Amino acid sequence: MNYFHYKDKELYCENIPVKQIASKVKTPFYLYSSATLTHNFNAFDKAFSGHPHLICFAVKANSNLTVLNLLGELGAGADIVSGGELHRALKAGIPAGKIVYSGVGKTEKEIREAAKADILMFNVESMEELDAISRQARRLKCRIRISFRVNPDVNANTHPYISTGLKKNKFGLPMSQALKAYKIASKRNELDVVGIDCHIGSQLIQVEPFVDAIRRIKFLLRELDDFGIKLDFIDIGGGLGIKYQDEIPPQPDAYAQALLSEINDLSHCLIIEPGRSIVGNAGILVTKILYTKDTGEKRFYIVDAAMNDLARPSLYEAYHEIIPVIKTDTHLHTTDIVGPICETGDFLARERPMPDLNQGSLLAVMSAGAYGFSMSSNYNSRPRVPEVMVRDDQFKVIRKRETYARLLLGETIW
Repeated sequence: MNYFHYKDKELYCENIPVKQIASKVKTPFYLYSSATLTHNFNAFDKAFSGHPHLICFAVKANSNLTVLNLLGELGAGADIVSGGELHRALKAGIPAGKIVYSGVGKTEKEIREAAKADILMFNVESMEELDAISRQARRLKCRIRISFRVNPDVNANTHPYISTGLKKNKFGLPMSQALKAYKIASKRNELDVVGIDCHIGSQLIQVEPFVDAIRRIKFLLRELDDFGIKLDFIDIGGGLGIKYQDEIPPQPDAYAQALLSEINDLSHCLIIEPGRSIVGNAGILVTKILYTKDTGEKRFYIVDAAMNDLARPSLYEAYHEIIPVIKTDTHLHTTDIVGPICETGDFLARERPMPDLNQGSLLAVMSAGAYGFSMSSNYNSRPRVPEVMVRDDQFKVIRKRETYARLLLGETIW
């Protein structure tokens, strides 16, 4: 579901023309629909309503404070992977008791900060990390809640860069080591072993890999039960995909039905960590055509957005639909849509049928709400773009465009 639609050949976000926002904010900018975010979160929450559950939004997908605050008010927790994400989640008003901390490289400073905040639990990914958490618990004279992230060796059938559940990936403990790890942790008085976690990848468009992962987790749960280790939480991670091109991902209710059919006989609270599937199609990147260039072999639209603003096409060769903000019926030409950065890899689309458009025409890069701004950079000393939120027929800049002065913040000449 998304609330970006044409009305009389003009693209709207909810009930306001995108062109109207562009005239005031200037391009490029990210634009988010609060109605889409609300709809998508509520769809997950309703789908899992038949079982104890907690939806922890994957902050890495989009860490804007307004986005996090909106989701927190709807009841979301947060799945974090850094101290900065912890800081953002807390500042946005998400309760610490709804925050889970994943990631293979937590520093002791980050562990200490999260422990002081009294987050729900750490998803531990190595035995040396477990030792670091134990040290901080003793230093703080507190008990820290943990789960282990186990690697179920399930092929998620996704891009290799975002596959996380295979033996060759850096994430989690192998299933063969997990039982021993739980035995060690359960004997430490400073730790409270409360859960089990896995995450097999991102942009999954089938439910079967999730089901395979849960079945392997249930086998481990039975082994733990035999040793008297009782857990409260099963964290199945995130990774459900969205439609970028011709994918047909499962809807939240089908996803929930598949998972709950495997765990309905269990009393554990189920934690899911959707990111892309909540925020992906809730955002677009709006850009403007600077120049049209025809080399005789290639036709280019050179736009003012670039790979530093949206890295996914250059990084993964990911597809994003790109549409004109003002629809036209002109002839289609095969066109590359490229940015101003001095890299051949700076493109938003290649070999894309596009209509004839004039200099200054606006384009909307669709389904850019996830891993868009959160992966952006200042490469080529380009200020990061603003983020804008729409509520019905109103909009607000929720992150200002960076200035040249901000680019130099913290630097000095020596």
